Amino acid sequence: SHNLCAVLPKTHPEEVKPLSAFSIGATLLDAMVLALLTKEDTYGYQITKDIQEHFAVSESTLYPVLRRLQKNGSLTTYDRPYQGRNRRYYRITVSGRALLEQYRKEWLNYKQQVDFFLDEKN
Repeated sequence: SHNLCAVLPKTHPEEVKPLSAFSIGATLLDAMVLALLTKEDTYGYQITKDIQEHFAVSESTLYPVLRRLQKNGSLTTYDRPYQGRNRRYYRITVSGRALLEQYRKEWLNYKQQVDFFLDEKN
């Protein structure tokens, strides 16, 4: 299921997903990156690709997110050689996992508040 987009030539990565009417704020991006990193350590380009499968974001949007999460202690990095150069991997820390849990609770609460107005059932 991972590489469904691979069949289409991606000349403009920003156009993989149409821009949504709803913008993704910094906190949501932080939360999504942390959630991705609970599955496995990975590198910046892969993180960008994974998020681009669902949202229109660019690498230039995501690298500041990674730097911010590293600065606040949520992520650590290490380098691995790849095709003759080093590739920087990101790993979630204990405090990163705690922050993600907090974000999950807050997201659920936020979502319920929005759903209160948008759900047809209400």
